[in-house]
Amino acid sequence: MAIRRKFRGYGLILPLGLLIFGGYFVFAAVQGEYGVLRRVELESERAVLEAELALLDAEAERMRERTRRLSDDYLDLDLLDERARLVLGLARADEIIVE
Repeated sequence: MAIRRKFRGYGLILPLGLLIFGGYFVFAAVQGEYGVLRRVELESERAVLEAELALLDAEAERMRERTRRLSDDYLDLDLLDERARLVLGLARADEIIVE
């Protein structure tokens, strides 16, 4: 007659399973798609994009001001003269051009 030993490891399966299950959630909370590290990464990316937005807003405001200065309501003759020289390559007869 063979002697069978009973497996007494059943008491370890539940705690080990819960430990693995809990470990998965801790890993997901730290490094997952919505984890702490991803949040830090997104916040730094947000800061860079906000700085870029501020630069673009300043550039747009500068262009709006130049456009306003060339409009029919407010004509800046110096700006018009500058643009005509640059775009058309015009110069006055009494000017010396150095390239």
